Amino acid sequence: MTTLYLVRHGQASFGKANYDKLSELGGVQSAYLGQYFAERGLKMDRLITGTLLRHRETAEGIGSRLSNLPAAERLPQLNEFDFMAVVNAYVNANPDAAPGSNATAKDYYRLLKRGMLAWASNELVLNDTNESWAAFETRVGEALHAISHSGAQHVLVVTSGGVIAMLLKHILGYPAESVVNINLQIRNASVSECLVTKSGHYLSSFNNIAHFEHPDRQHAITYS
Repeated sequence: MTTLYLVRHGQASFGKANYDKLSELGGVQSAYLGQYFAERGLKMDRLITGTLLRHRETAEGIGSRLSNLPAAERLPQLNEFDFMAVVNAYVNANPDAAPGSNATAKDYYRLLKRGMLAWASNELVLNDTNESWAAFETRVGEALHAISHSGAQHVLVVTSGGVIAMLLKHILGYPAESVVNINLQIRNASVSECLVTKSGHYLSSFNNIAHFEHPDRQHAITYS
């Protein structure tokens, strides 16, 4: 049996020039998670990440507290979808939905949700270089196959919220609308555990942040 530990990256730099880089808090979150794994006595047999900077930095933060972490294997199928392309395509079709100068993070989350639902329904006009919903679903399915069939006992997977939500679609069989809702629930540096057996994949825990459930760590619970 294989256990997959699906980790969403730590807090990225929302609103900054380079969103892909972890914020200072994102690095702290990653270290907390590594400490949590170490306290449970876990030894990872494989480490697989996407190729994005925030994935790599999250893995490094985990490794700062979890000894003997294997060298990372990079899998581009684990990269997040281009959420800005989705949002921009939605705003182009719905100009009134454009966020104003006083827009909050919640306003952007609502916009992303509407954009993703339109994307999943093939209602957006995308450039030839942009990924369709079907292509996103297919490549994440390929990633699930790749990370599940190595024979390793414990596999740490560092990726993004949208990818985790789509991975769970392949495992649980829920509809596209649930991918969107699940994506927006997944917290930074959270871990979801899946069991892989000869009979299939099974979700055993979702969006776990036990490593933040201390009075002095409440500030570490974030979604961006």
